[in-house]
Amino acid sequence: MFEQTFKNIDDILWKDSGADSELDYIGQTSWIMFLRYLDDLEKEKKDIKELSGEEYTFILDEEYRWNSWAMPKDKDGNLDHNKALTGKDLVKFVDLKLFPYLAKFKQNTDNPLTIEYKIGEIFSELKNKIQSGYNLREILEYADSLPFKSSKDKHELSHLYETKIKNMGNAGRNGGQYYTPRPLIRAMVNVIDPQIGEKVYDGAVGSAGFLCEAYDYMYERMNKNVDNLKILQEKTFFGKEKKNLAYVIGIMNMILHGIEAPNIKHTNTLAESIRDIQEKDRYHVILANPPFGGKERKEVQQNFDIKTGETAFLFMQHFIKSLKAGGRAAVVIKNTILSNSDNASVALRKHLLETCNLHTILDMPSGTFTGAGVKTVVLFFTKGEATKNIWYYQLNPGRNMGKTNPLNDKDMSEFIKLQKDFIKSDNSWSININDIDETTFDLSVKNPFTPDEAELRTPKKILEDMETLDKETKKILASIKELV
Repeated sequence: MFEQTFKNIDDILWKDSGADSELDYIGQTSWIMFLRYLDDLEKEKKDIKELSGEEYTFILDEEYRWNSWAMPKDKDGNLDHNKALTGKDLVKFVDLKLFPYLAKFKQNTDNPLTIEYKIGEIFSELKNKIQSGYNLREILEYADSLPFKSSKDKHELSHLYETKIKNMGNAGRNGGQYYTPRPLIRAMVNVIDPQIGEKVYDGAVGSAGFLCEAYDYMYERMNKNVDNLKILQEKTFFGKEKKNLAYVIGIMNMILHGIEAPNIKHTNTLAESIRDIQEKDRYHVILANPPFGGKERKEVQQNFDIKTGETAFLFMQHFIKSLKAGGRAAVVIKNTILSNSDNASVALRKHLLETCNLHTILDMPSGTFTGAGVKTVVLFFTKGEATKNIWYYQLNPGRNMGKTNPLNDKDMSEFIKLQKDFIKSDNSWSININDIDETTFDLSVKNPFTPDEAELRTPKKILEDMETLDKETKKILASIKELV
C-alpha cells in the first residue's frame, strides 16, 4: 500500500511541468508529508491533553490545518468537494497564503529545537513547484491515506523515504551529496558503538542518514524506559546543514525515524570559527561524510588554523575541535587526504596524528558512491591521545561496485569482525607510526599483501609493456598470414 502510494505520487509529479527531477520529487513530497505528519501530531497531542482535562492550543490557525485546506471532509469522512480547493484556486492558496503563513513561524520563535521553528525554516526555504492544482489535489489525497500513528507505519514510511533518497542520489547531478550507502553507515556506527547519554553529531548532515542509523542502533540496544526515550528524543542527536533541500529532507527523515523535533540547524557549519568552539559545544560521537571537492572562499578559510580551500579538509578540523576528550569519530573523506603533498594536507595529517588516536583507516573501492567518481577512505579516531599504530582494511567485495552492484551489509561483515581486535588478514595490516616519514606524514594505503608489480607499475612501464605486446601480436599475425 505505502509503496504504491509513493509511486503514484511520483507518477503525478512526473506529469507536472513544475517538477522535473528526482530532487524535485522528493522536495515536493517532503513538504506535503511534513504537513500531513504535523496534522497527526497535533491530533495526538490534543487527545492527550483532553484525557487529562486540559485544553490544547493548536500550532496552526484553523484555516491552515490539513483538514481545512488539504482534505476537508463531509460527515461520512469523504472529501467534501464543495469545500475542497482545486485547480488554480488550490495553487494560489498554497503559494500566496499557506507558504507565507508557515514561513512566518521562524520569526515567532528563536528556539531552533522547537517544531514551530522547523515549520518556519522549511517553508522559508522551499517553494511549491507543482503547477497544476489538479495534480496537487491528487497528491494531497494520496498523502492523506498515509498513516503516521503507529511505530510500524513510521518504520515502513521511513524505509520508503530512504529508498527515495537513494534514488535521488543515483539520479546524479548534486543528489549524490545527500546519500551515503547505508551499509557503510551501519558499519561505521557499529565500530563507534554510541551509547545512551552520549551526544551524536554530524556537521554535514545531508539527509541525516548517519543520525537515523545511530538512532536505530541505540534504540535497539537501550533499556526502553521513559528517561532513556526522552534522552534519545531530545538530547542525543545534533546536526547542521547548509543546503535548503538537504535540510528539509534530513528533518523529514528523522521525523519518520521517530524524532519529533530534530536538533538540526540550518546553517553553514564552516562559517563558524573553530576558535569559538567551547566545551559545551563538543560531542561524544561524530559520524559524517562531508562534501567532496568543494572550494571555500578566503574569508571562510580564516575560521581555521590550517588554511585550505578544500571543504572536506576544513570539516576535518571542525570535527577534531568539536570532539570531547575521549570522543570518537568516523568520517568518510577523499583518499587524497592520506597523501596530498601540499602544506595544508601535511599539516592536517600531522595535527590529526598528534591530537587523536587514528586507530583505523578503511579503504573503500571505486564505485562505492554512485556517480561520484572518487576514491574514499573512512577515518576512525579518538581524541586526546596521539596515534601509535594504525590498522588498515582494504575492502575487496570481489566485484565492480556501481549502481547495479551497490554496497551491501555482507560486504562490510569481515571489516566489522576483524576491526574489533585489529586482526591481520589478506585485506588488513597495521603500521607503527614511528615508521612513517615525519616530513610528509604520508598515510597512503599500501597493502603489503598486494604484489608490487600490480600496485607500483609506472606509466612508462605500462607503455613499454604495451609496445612489447604490440610487437608480439604483429609476429603472431604474420605467422598466421604465412600459414594461410
